[in-house]
Amino acid sequence: LAWYNMVTGNSVTMEEFLKTGERIFNLKRMYNVRCGISRKDDTLPPRFLTLKHEGEGLTPNLPPLGELLSDYYRYRGWNEEGIPTPEKLKELGL
Repeated sequence: LAWYNMVTGNSVTMEEFLKTGERIFNLKRMYNVRCGISRKDDTLPPRFLTLKHEGEGLTPNLPPLGELLSDYYRYRGWNEEGIPTPEKLKELGL
């Protein structure tokens, strides 16, 4: 952060710096939503979902992606479809 402040001539706190990153992240998500990206697109590539394994009786050990995605959306302040909520956008001044 000291380097950032020195190079830009700004004097931002860590909290301000992190909030700026969150604003950028949410702006990117809003752009993606506008382009039609939704929950159905938030998944792993097929090669990760179809694990090859040797031997009989072995099953892929994949986490419950739907549940994890819902938790992630809640953490981000987004709705169940992955769209930032009006409250989140207001909090970020967007």
